[in-house]
Amino acid sequence: MPSSSKIYSVAELTVAIKKQLESAYPSVCVKGEISNFKLQSSGHLYFTLKDERAQISCALFKGDAQGLKRLPKEGDKVLAQGEVSVYPPRGNYQLIVRSLQFEGIGELLMKFQELKERLQKRGWFDSAHKKPLPPFPKTIGVVTSPTGAVIQDIVHVLTRRFSGFHLLLNPVKVQGEGAAQEIARAIDEMNRYALADLLIVGRGGGSLEDLFAFNEEIVAEAIFHSKIPVISAVGHETDVTLADYVADVRAPTPSAAAEIALFAKSEQLNRLRAAKQSIRQLLSALLEKCRLRLHGLLVHPSFSSPSSLVTPYAQILDDVTASLDAAIRTRLLQAKMSLLAAKREAAGRNPRQNVKEWKERFYRISQQIFHRIQESVVQRKERLAAHIRHLHAVDPRTLLTRGYSLLFTEKRDSVIVSASQVKKGESLFILMHDGEICSNVDEVTLGKR
Repeated sequence: MPSSSKIYSVAELTVAIKKQLESAYPSVCVKGEISNFKLQSSGHLYFTLKDERAQISCALFKGDAQGLKRLPKEGDKVLAQGEVSVYPPRGNYQLIVRSLQFEGIGELLMKFQELKERLQKRGWFDSAHKKPLPPFPKTIGVVTSPTGAVIQDIVHVLTRRFSGFHLLLNPVKVQGEGAAQEIARAIDEMNRYALADLLIVGRGGGSLEDLFAFNEEIVAEAIFHSKIPVISAVGHETDVTLADYVADVRAPTPSAAAEIALFAKSEQLNRLRAAKQSIRQLLSALLEKCRLRLHGLLVHPSFSSPSSLVTPYAQILDDVTASLDAAIRTRLLQAKMSLLAAKREAAGRNPRQNVKEWKERFYRISQQIFHRIQESVVQRKERLAAHIRHLHAVDPRTLLTRGYSLLFTEKRDSVIVSASQVKKGESLFILMHDGEICSNVDEVTLGKR
């Protein structure tokens, strides 16, 4: 043995093989025949899957086994999907099964899936193609078996919930050879002759093989091209067929389809019942109110004593008469006072009296004006005297009396104010307060002494 070879323990080798197998085969589908089938009390299933040349141990645990429609048995040919694993305590490999399909069902599922994808690409499942259900269908057409429980359930629900409905059954086979063709032909006939306002197409529950007539393309095409709105009611709530996808509405059960078909009518009836109850209550309240009012009128004193009808109005008449008399007296008094005031005003407007008053007023005003004029003349005289005194004070001749004099050039066109204006030999005039002196300039000296 080479010294570089690694020595594994049994557990290490088993774990290594387990990792290799599980990573190499994470998901496989194996076809074979069941043998050595065992159902444990825990709910887990153990069996062997074999063919002519080999076999493999399989385990289907409780959580995955709950999806089976029935338990497998010895000799069943199945298609198992799962992952390869190794069970270390025994050192053998096994298949952990996640789903199990019996022979034939796998092919049906593949066919179902392929047709579903093809119809979906055509747009047959789009909500844009779904037709609204009529709110009050007069005739409900049913395409189903005449002997099955579906038609009985529909009739039972409609009879129990609604009255006066019209149901038309077009009997067909719902499983087996030729069932799909009969269903499609019945839908076409309903449309060709306009036999109903609404169609219910369906059957009771069953296996995938039992329901497969509703997964055929011919049925899906008939439903899609139907001018009459279609409710699909195939199988139980967990069963889904292509008819459910193409139909305008899917009902989980045939009984639910009957409820949906006349849902609007049911709602309307409920509203009418509520309205009826409300109207009844309102009428009862109104009648009770009227009854109490009538009773009040009957016991009113007006009906027991006719004079009591007049008495209140007589008192009102007395009150009105007294108020009217008082108003007339007040009005006459006001008129009398107004007349007296007018007389006094007319007497006050005597022309003689007015002339006398105007004379007195004119005299007062003329006296006021005369006094104001006198005051104004005195003020103006005083102001003029002040101006004269001021002018006299600033008069150059007044200054000359104080020893000052003014020099003029020979032409007397200007006053000499500077020695620079005088030239030697020039004639000057000297103005004194009491006369003039003519003089010649012998010398001019500039500057201060």
